[in-house]
Amino acid sequence: MAGVSTPVDVPIRDESIRLGQFLKLANLVETGAEAKPLVADGQVVVNGEVETRRGRQLVVGDVVSVGGMAARVADGDAEIDVPW
Repeated sequence: MAGVSTPVDVPIRDESIRLGQFLKLANLVETGAEAKPLVADGQVVVNGEVETRRGRQLVVGDVVSVGGMAARVADGDAEIDVPW
């Protein structure tokens, strides 16, 4: 897709996440309230297709893009390596 950045992997804790929640988690929008009109206006693309359902369930591997930025749903099972 022209004009869209390489997707950044964004890990999730569960097996799926709603589109509106993922947009916020991936920092593609500032607030959940900002996600609603973007999705309703057809400005959000999931796996190359326009998505107008904010409640769409995303799973690992799905790629979401908006405003030239993109994020991929990643498996969140990896533990953070901390020294304590």
